[in-house]
Amino acid sequence: MFEAATAGFALGFSLILAIGAQNAFVLRQGLRGEHVLAVVLVCAISDAVLIAAGVAGFGVLVERFPAAVEIARWGGAAFLVVYGWLSFRAALRGGAALETVGRERVSLRAALLTCLTLTWANPHVYLDTVVLLGGISAQYSPALGFGAGAVLSSFVFFFSLGFGARLLRPLFTNPRAWQVLDVLVGLTMWAIAVKLVLG
Repeated sequence: MFEAATAGFALGFSLILAIGAQNAFVLRQGLRGEHVLAVVLVCAISDAVLIAAGVAGFGVLVERFPAAVEIARWGGAAFLVVYGWLSFRAALRGGAALETVGRERVSLRAALLTCLTLTWANPHVYLDTVVLLGGISAQYSPALGFGAGAVLSSFVFFFSLGFGARLLRPLFTNPRAWQVLDVLVGLTMWAIAVKLVLG
């Protein structure tokens, strides 16, 4: 059980560590101190649901219905293009730090909808969690231990990223740093969108 859980944790953590749209959003929310707990919980619980589905064998169903993956691919790409454009626009306007001056905080509903879209409209999330982790879990006994380790890695990562972002806040008192972050987020979103479109 311990060996399977350790393997699941290591593989899950290595997959989620890659910079992506979801991680960039969590980092931004952490830096702004807006709805951090809700956002990291949505990300971690979503991963837990998908990993559980993969361990339960639903990865096979995803592979047998490629149309669902295609819909998620094109929808996700469109969303990422728009989100990237909004990040570039924020950078041109002086960065997110200046945008927050004299403006209300992003609502919890808006933050959660963005988070859910970045999570569930990303085909790579399904490939990593449902297909890859689900498939590999079958090699371990018990598979449940492997899945539990992968789920734990997701919670550790998102809570560390969301709440650890505050350590970088002194750097982001400079609006120029927010502009750089917005540009990097925009480039990341567009690069992932291109990758999705090209398959």
